[in-house]
Amino acid sequence: MNEELVTLAADAEELGVLVGAVGAAGFFALLIVIVWQVAATWRARMLAAREEQYKELAAKYAQLLEDTVELQRRTVEEQRQTLDELTQTRLAVGSMEKMMREIE
Repeated sequence: MNEELVTLAADAEELGVLVGAVGAAGFFALLIVIVWQVAATWRARMLAAREEQYKELAAKYAQLLEDTVELQRRTVEEQRQTLDELTQTRLAVGSMEKMMREIE
């Protein structure tokens, strides 16, 4: 009878060790999953923040492109105006030269 109690106690002890090992493995698995999910969430937030920065950069680039196009348009208009004024000046100088030649 004593041997049966010792065997039952040994079996119970082995079962306790097994349950403890399974419990510890489950606990560590849970911790790993929690850490993994926290890291995945952090990574997703970083990617979202980076995407937002890219959008802001693209908006700034679009605005700069519009400003550049507007400056080029103004420059072309000013060049046309300068060319018109230069043409009128040449005509006026040509008329003055002709008039001065006639006076001579």
